[in-house]
Amino acid sequence: MCGIVGVWGDVDKSKVQTMIDAQRHRGPDGHGMHVQLNQGVLGHIRLAIMDPAHGQQPIHNEDHSATLVANGMIYNHPQLRKQLGEAHNFISHSDSETILHIFEEHGLSTPRLLDGMFAFAISEGDRLMLARDRIGIKPLYYGRQKSEDGTETMYFASELKALTPLTENIKEFPPGTLYDSKSGFHIYYEVPDRVPLELDLEVHTRQVRETIEAAVKKRLLSDVPLGAFLSGGLDSSIIAAVAKKYMPELHTFSVGNEGSRDLEAARRVARHIGSIHHEYVYTATEVIEKLPEIIYHLESFDQDLVRSAIPTWFAAHLAADKVKVILTGEGADELFAGYTYHKTITDDEMLHKELRRSITRLHNINLQRVDRMTMRHAIEARVPFLDTEVIAMAQTVSPRFKLHTEDDGRRIEKWILRKAFEDLLPADITWRNKEQFDEGSGMVDLLPEVLKRTASGIDTEAYKSRFVTDRLRSTEECFYHSLLMEQFERPQEVLANVGRWQID
Repeated sequence: MCGIVGVWGDVDKSKVQTMIDAQRHRGPDGHGMHVQLNQGVLGHIRLAIMDPAHGQQPIHNEDHSATLVANGMIYNHPQLRKQLGEAHNFISHSDSETILHIFEEHGLSTPRLLDGMFAFAISEGDRLMLARDRIGIKPLYYGRQKSEDGTETMYFASELKALTPLTENIKEFPPGTLYDSKSGFHIYYEVPDRVPLELDLEVHTRQVRETIEAAVKKRLLSDVPLGAFLSGGLDSSIIAAVAKKYMPELHTFSVGNEGSRDLEAARRVARHIGSIHHEYVYTATEVIEKLPEIIYHLESFDQDLVRSAIPTWFAAHLAADKVKVILTGEGADELFAGYTYHKTITDDEMLHKELRRSITRLHNINLQRVDRMTMRHAIEARVPFLDTEVIAMAQTVSPRFKLHTEDDGRRIEKWILRKAFEDLLPADITWRNKEQFDEGSGMVDLLPEVLKRTASGIDTEAYKSRFVTDRLRSTEECFYHSLLMEQFERPQEVLANVGRWQID
């Protein structure tokens, strides 16, 4: 896990150095730069996960005709190396080097062959290729600027803060997309829109169990210590329990305010699976102290995102002392109908469509939160539920098995997920009522005190009227917005890229 930056159409190394400096938190293990003669400059910030001793970037091919900088993890890189055989001379065991040699053989088809999370840039002569993973787990942004003579310069980086001092009209690079400087943007993946299959419950349950277990297992590949966030909710508990089956020692991490439900539930799960458990209790004073930094790194003012970013921040801070890779449970709610609002959708076809829509929206909302909060603390987050095989499988499960109606009329969210893993967890955890991270961790309980001490002086309606286009929803959101405005010299470029789940 790392950060990438670059300029194409300009060879000003000082600009790339500025972008590297802005993203240094993403990689404390080194940085590098490559100048492509008369074309551009690529930069890299490294968090060493695979082959820490020899995986430095930028990476060059054998004759230095192509160069790569990459962020992410390619889970099928051992298989891809075998396919390449003796055709290439590998100088490391880094998964990123595999991307470069696959590019030499397959060109623009490279992203389709990669199973993982990634954002990368490859320069070859006068050609630049950029690509982002299918779901947008790893971030990428770009901006274009024309000079007076009509020539165009393209800037790209893992985070907005690296671009705002240098260019305008910054956009998020779309998930499942590649860019070729010769032929433009190309979509190589879209979330599948499959018709649910009418299979026996036993068959669906087995497929859910086997596909998710395989997704977790492949994400245990690491040359550095690996752990798991554990809130005590269903999703993180499943991930931790499966991981522990294949690991003799697993560190788990939980945070909350004093007396929060998540802390107690996480302890229960940790005892059950036998993990080495760590927890941290945060206070309203600590939240207030860290909020400006959290929002700066989050690059958003969305109140739902900020609320969940706060406990994620403290969890990442806690985990960073023990591990460099962390497993998280993002994606389960979107795949298996885990949110409260899903219960208001009574038509199966509509629910199926909504779940697919929500997966396509994760890249600049929940996945942005996970990436920014973990990378600020130099740890790599992996999301097994968003494995493309899991996504494709979940599309075939009938909505009535995801949101199941009991005989007494109660609707149980993520019902089939609970059934598939009920033997791995205590019954009170398997059938625990769904709570969002900000609720279970107690963040919502701290909010009144936090806002009383920070936002009481805001004239909400006046503030909303000043920033109509940002569609601010509350005094709380106005406060977060004001903090973001203070953190950036040119906040408009950040504001233009803030993701929103859905605002009517």
